Amino acid sequence: MRRRDWIKAAALVPFAAVRGAAANDAIKVGLLGAGNRGPFVAGMMAKNTPARIVAICDVFEEKFPAAKATIGVDNPKLYTDFQKMLASDIDAIIIATPVFLHAEHFEAALKAGKHIYLEKPASVDVAGCKRIMRAADSADRKLNITFGFQRRHGQVYLKAKKLADSGAIGKVRLGFARFIKSESLRPGLNRGVPPQSMNDKIKNWSDWKNLSGDLIVENNVHSVDVLNWFLGGRPVSAIGSGGATVKTKGDSRDHNFVAYEYADGVQGQLSGTTLAPPGYRDVMEQFFGETGMVETSENHWRHFKGKGDEVTEKSPRNITIDSVAEFVSRIQEGKPANTAVRGAESTLTAILGRMAMDKRAEVTWDEMMRQG
Repeated sequence: MRRRDWIKAAALVPFAAVRGAAANDAIKVGLLGAGNRGPFVAGMMAKNTPARIVAICDVFEEKFPAAKATIGVDNPKLYTDFQKMLASDIDAIIIATPVFLHAEHFEAALKAGKHIYLEKPASVDVAGCKRIMRAADSADRKLNITFGFQRRHGQVYLKAKKLADSGAIGKVRLGFARFIKSESLRPGLNRGVPPQSMNDKIKNWSDWKNLSGDLIVENNVHSVDVLNWFLGGRPVSAIGSGGATVKTKGDSRDHNFVAYEYADGVQGQLSGTTLAPPGYRDVMEQFFGETGMVETSENHWRHFKGKGDEVTEKSPRNITIDSVAEFVSRIQEGKPANTAVRGAESTLTAILGRMAMDKRAEVTWDEMMRQG
């Protein structure tokens, strides 16, 4: 519409009606999984993009009030059956359910023809990752499929990656990532004591390896994804160790260290733990080249050029906003991307590290994929 035609239409139609029409044309999004991360992501999308969160689904109805408040919506449609939500008129879905359900929910959303924002990781095991990769390969190319690896979209990360790719730090020899934080204060289950019901276990799903994939898969996979991104692909092998020092919840580890070997002998190291004191958080990645170093995090990026010579830039906003904004704009502009295979490979890289810790021996990528 030309500018003068728009002005003429605006003079004839009340502004409220124009705004209402725009809202009716907005992308309608449903949230599957009303725990913590799902409502946060949906809220970021609702507050920072033209998309509308019109539906929420969870098997635990008591989560709905808090989810609505976090997102900032008053009257979304509420579901306890995800198939019914998929059968509605939503255009896209945010999948933020426990990890062991991701493959099932991803396949169902594709079958329903919905654009998908899938929270990381892909699955708890190799078989689940393969399911997602197969489904993604056969997906309608008109669908936009994004994983919740928000670092891939953050402005500070993109600037750091561009600098690293330019050769400004020389050939990268080592990538080091750390994900150090304190354990959450939510109540958990005593380690070794079985839950009273499956619902109790699911409510604390991140405490259990078979539901979450363990600390390295459910949480540290963010850092693993950045290692793969900056080091140019997946590793060929891994060796590591880890365990549980504070034995209070489930059977997941609370610390791990994994050394990955990438192509041409390039090293990638990951240190992750929840053993830090309350309120402490240190999450970043560093890439060391022949002539310099690039450091990345959610809050900043830094370029070390030499002693006394470095540049640091803060992130202009929460990088999850960058991630959801790109997801919505790709749908609006008809320029879909499908990052599911890449997301599954980063998840498999984390699983490779878990297997190396389990076996207390080096495990190769090919061995992992054969064993499943």
